[in-house]
This record gives sequence, C-alpha cells and structure tokens, in this order.
Amino acid sequence: MNNIILSIFLCVFITLSFGVEQIEAARAFFVFGDSLVDNGNNNYLATTARADTYPYGIDSETHRASGRFSNGLNMPDLISEKIGSEPTLPYLSQELDGERLLIGANFASAGIGILNDTGVQFINIIRITEQLAYFRQYQQRVSALIGEDGAQKLVNQALVLITLGGNDFVNNYYLVPMSARSRQYALPDYVVFLISEYRKILRNLYELGARRVLVTGTGPLGCVPAELAMHSRNGECGADLQTATNLFNPQLVQLINQLNSEIGGPNHVFIYANAFAMHLDFISDPQAYGFVTSKVACCGQGAYNGIGLCTPASNLCPNRDVYAFWDPFHPSERANRLIVDKFMTGATEYMNPINISTILALDSRV
Repeated sequence: MNNIILSIFLCVFITLSFGVEQIEAARAFFVFGDSLVDNGNNNYLATTARADTYPYGIDSETHRASGRFSNGLNMPDLISEKIGSEPTLPYLSQELDGERLLIGANFASAGIGILNDTGVQFINIIRITEQLAYFRQYQQRVSALIGEDGAQKLVNQALVLITLGGNDFVNNYYLVPMSARSRQYALPDYVVFLISEYRKILRNLYELGARRVLVTGTGPLGCVPAELAMHSRNGECGADLQTATNLFNPQLVQLINQLNSEIGGPNHVFIYANAFAMHLDFISDPQAYGFVTSKVACCGQGAYNGIGLCTPASNLCPNRDVYAFWDPFHPSERANRLIVDKFMTGATEYMNPINISTILALDSRV
C-alpha cells in the first residue's frame, strides 16, 4: 500500500515538475501598439475604436467578434502560433491571471499613435504611455507570482512586438485639412518630431527589460481602401500618405540602428520589420499571391468598400481569402499570414538585421 502511495506521489511530482519546466521554457510574448495588433483591449473601454460586432471575427473558430480588427486572426495571434505559444490575452481581460500571465500580454489599443494627441476623436483608448505603465504593473503581478528574479528573466527573454506610426498620419496630421499638427509642422519636421518621440518610447521599453523588440514600420498608408476611396481617381495610391511613409520609415531604421549602437553588445535588441515591403508585395501584384484585389476591401461601403467602418450593414465578400484587405484599413487574416511568414523567415529586405527564426535559433544557444 505504501509503495502504491509512493508511486502516485512520484507521478504527481514528476508531472508537476515537468509542467513547471514547460512554463519556464516557454517564451513570453508582449504586444504594444494600435489596431493592427489589438486583440480586444478596446472591448473594455468606452470608445468608438472597436471591433466587437459582426462581421469582425467571422472566420475565427467561434465565428464571433473578439475585438480583433480582422475576419479571423491578427499578426500577434499568428506570431504566437509560429513560435508555439498560446495567443496572448488582452491585458484588460480578467482571464489574464495566474499562470496565464507567464504567456505574456497584449497591451495594444486601436486608435493610438506615437503621440498622445493621436486618436483623440476615439475618446478613451490606451495611449502608448499608458501601455508602458500597464507593462510595469504586469511585471509587479508576475513578480508576486514567480519572484522578482523570475519576472525579470521572463521579460528579458521575451519576444516583443510594437506597431506604431500609421495613426499619427491618418488620425492626426492628415485627419482633417489644416489639422493642428499640420499647422504646427511641415511634414518633414513632423516626421523628425515623431522619431524623437519614438526614441523615448523604445528607450523606455528597453529600460523596462525588453531585449528582443520587433519594431514595424508603417505600411503603404496611401494604398489602403480608405485612402483610395477618399483621394484616388483611378486606383492610384494617395501621394501625401505615401510621401509621409517614405519619410518616416528610413528615419525609423536610422533610429533603430542608433539605439542598437548606443546599447552595445553583440545582440540586436531592436529589429526593424519592413511592413511597407511586406504589404507592397501583394498590393503591387495581388494575383501572384492568390488575391483577386488589393484595392477593394472585403467589408465596407462606398468606393473600394473604403468608406466608414465594417458593420453588419456593410457589403461583405463571400470569400475573405481572396481579398488582401478585410476592412478599409486592415489586412485580411490571409494577408496577415503572408506578412507573418516574412517576420519568421524573411531576408534582410523584410527583417533587419535578423528574422524571428534566427532570433529563436540564436537565443536557444544561450
């Protein structure tokens, strides 16, 4: 009888030990940014920037809207899938508690930008300064769970994604003719200002323990269906936003190189994800990637289905897989899969200096 009890005890001990090792071996994933990466935080806020009604989420497992600005999965979900992790939960979700905290957290909020005055029309959103404050709070919660040293190790070894910048043009500088920021700055000076503010954000992330940070540039902002609907005559990309993007992205690359140089050491803390090139591939030649169009959104109304948001009253395409854009601003799940493939294995044209697969291989040797 004693032997049986001892055997049961040993089995339970081994199972528990293996479980702890698995948790410790798993790589946490943290997400900061805007609607491209928000997976539901805005559901918990009194804001108009939300995606919690049909037909958002129509192709998800539940076929229900979760707050993701997608017909199904978004970029963070797909990165989690690729690195063999569970999807991160929104930080504001009550389900993010206990051992689930060790998976990481998504702090992103639709509508935000680098600047705190970006997205003011959405009223109540989690600005990037607040997202970083939540990250500090998160670390305190994890410290209470696994100790300060354990929490620091978890954060240092985590993968971090930050996606900012697009809204600072679309929902700030170019939001209305003669906007406050456009009166304050000529476009080149505005971009310099944005980069100087982004420097503070990225330094702050580093000071909070982030050591592998994927920083996405802006995509071809002038080519999204919303922009085509407002400014395009023959389907050509909007010149103003393309100019803004062409100014912003090279300066972001310079910033990343400067920060890595300042931090020093052999490791690349900040990695540039060239979202412009990733998107432009299928925008320029949609048929080569199996899309019937990269100009018309699957869900929307008006020209190019680019007016307003996706709602139950919108036009809705029957096959989301053949549309590069799900709604007037956001890629479809299938387009996001193509983008994340580049995150994982893309050459330096897409991921500079290294892609996620290389990061995982390098860090596994440490």
